[in-house]
Amino acid sequence: MTATTTAVAPRPTAGAGRVSVARGYRFELVKLVSQWRIRLLVLACWIAPALFVAGVSQQSTLPSDTLFGRWMLATGWAGPLVILGFSGTWALPLLTSVVAGDVFAAEDRLGTWRHLLVAVRSPRRIFAAKALASLTVILLLVVGLAASSTVGGLLAVGNRPLVGLDGHLLTPGDAAGKVLLAWACVLAPTLALAGIGLLGSVVLGRSPMGLLLPVVVALVLQLAQMLPLPVAVRLALPSWAFIAWNGLFTSPAQLGPLMTGIVVSLVWALTATVLAYLLFLRRDFTNLTDDGSGRRAVTAGLLPLAGLVAATVAVVAAATGATGSGISQDKVQRSLATEFAHLYRMQTAQLNRPAVTEARLKATAACDKGSVRVAAEGPGNDWRCVVSWHLPGVEATGTAVYQLDVTSDGRFVADGDGPKEVNGYFLVRTPHGDAPNPLWQFDGTVGLLRTSKG
Repeated sequence: MTATTTAVAPRPTAGAGRVSVARGYRFELVKLVSQWRIRLLVLACWIAPALFVAGVSQQSTLPSDTLFGRWMLATGWAGPLVILGFSGTWALPLLTSVVAGDVFAAEDRLGTWRHLLVAVRSPRRIFAAKALASLTVILLLVVGLAASSTVGGLLAVGNRPLVGLDGHLLTPGDAAGKVLLAWACVLAPTLALAGIGLLGSVVLGRSPMGLLLPVVVALVLQLAQMLPLPVAVRLALPSWAFIAWNGLFTSPAQLGPLMTGIVVSLVWALTATVLAYLLFLRRDFTNLTDDGSGRRAVTAGLLPLAGLVAATVAVVAAATGATGSGISQDKVQRSLATEFAHLYRMQTAQLNRPAVTEARLKATAACDKGSVRVAAEGPGNDWRCVVSWHLPGVEATGTAVYQLDVTSDGRFVADGDGPKEVNGYFLVRTPHGDAPNPLWQFDGTVGLLRTSKG
């Protein structure tokens, strides 16, 4: 009678022969880069944005519904910001899913955990190597998106000034610094999605949901940002940092919401990564059927993140004192008047008229939401504003009408509704030829948090 033996994966011991984290990291990085889909993504991120920006910049029709899209013919610095807006919505969630969402699940599909444990002899080192390798690839993809779109914009249009979201003109040097900083800021929410990808890859194993988890979470968070939620809830979600970079392009910069979004995103990234690490260490690698698929998805993944949302909402509400939507009549009027004054000065220079400063214009705005019975607050496309200003040496007060579409995140699109000589035409005739009328349509932003005067 012969004894039957069962193959069991060796448990990590304290003996010699363990592979260092650096060596494991290089091995995992080579494994990732050797995959055809990763190579294809790297190639796409480093080439496609430049081609897109250069192509759109040669067209007469611009993506004016995208932030900074209407300025793509005016400056090369608008292109990387258009790509940044698209990346935060679609590209970065997809990239983190393909890279971080599959880094552990691939071993389950191939059945190679035993071989990896025999070679490395430490689950902790395996986790660290895989997490660092996936992070490196994600950073490479993000840098490619930023560099490619910037090069494409500068080559196609040129290194020209950029109009900010309050109408003030940024010099090429200032625009370059703010574009670079905006791309750096979205690394925080990208890390949050990467942490969620690691967690899904560990908890759900070979299940396709592990690969799709960052995309699903990103879509849910984007939907939440579109809803009329209180501003404290909005700022407490990691997706807010994909939006808050807009505040860099006002003067002064709206740093409060941006810093809040970055901190919240980093907390999400740390929490999700730690959960993935602890669950990975508790896994029974001797059981070939145990890949974690769905068994601890709710208790170990969903519930802690739901608790994190509740905690961050409470902390943000207490720290900022933010209540309601954050969009009030006074804020809308102040933002519109400030931007109108800056853009009026730009139009004056285009038409070669006598120079005028914002201080001498004394622009003001009076806004309502179409009816005195409706409170002038919150998002909506029914905002109607009348801007008034005074020209030096002219007794009559100038007025212009704008229809505003204000979204839940504070962004607004102002559409000119007369008079024709101010905002009634798409183009203005300048001594150097036709140019876009800066007062016809423009994008702006309303600060959702209270700010102290001065």
